[in-house]
Amino acid sequence: MKPIHYSSGASWESSVGYSRAVRIGNTIEVAGTTAMKDGKLVGVGDPYLQTQCILEIINEAIEALGGSIDNVIRTRMYVTDIELFEEFGRAHGEFFSNIRPASTMVEITRLVDPDMLIEIEATAIL
Repeated sequence: MKPIHYSSGASWESSVGYSRAVRIGNTIEVAGTTAMKDGKLVGVGDPYLQTQCILEIINEAIEALGGSIDNVIRTRMYVTDIELFEEFGRAHGEFFSNIRPASTMVEITRLVDPDMLIEIEATAIL
């Protein structure tokens, strides 16, 4: 099977050598995604807004590869402050309330930009 790559146009994709998402067969893997839109971080200081933005970006990638958000079976959330889990979780819960994928949230030391509070990966099976 040949992989189908999706690019969100982020400058790092070509310089680091990755795709926002890749589909192989009926599986879509979405790379770690932050709240960067048009080169700017959305929701500086706001864990809820950053999470919402990320989930919208993930949704766009999955749809571009022929899937839908209903196909998501797994998410992984990497957060810089676990004390904010309720805000991250609230946005995730609103987005996935009927889907309820398996999910993990872990605290990490930091992300590339100190204003980034969360990064999310997702797996979808069509």
